[in-house]
Amino acid sequence: MSKHEIRSPLPGTFYRSSAPDVPPFKSDGDAVASNEAIGLIEVMKTFQEIQAGVTGSIRFLVDNEEPVMAGQVIAEVEL
Repeated sequence: MSKHEIRSPLPGTFYRSSAPDVPPFKSDGDAVASNEAIGLIEVMKTFQEIQAGVTGSIRFLVDNEEPVMAGQVIAEVEL
């Protein structure tokens, strides 16, 4: 099977949910559709939604609230 890498479009902090008291958008092993949100990147109190981009099963490579760099792979989707 092939894998699709989801990369951070900009540097910031990666969040897997929209708020601390809300469940994550997706968890490891969940099915995702191409237009589904998988997380948010925060840069200076501005949030950018990250979408899967493809359909498949997701595996996260970074933890919630982890700093990320632009271009860093944050998750993989098994197609």
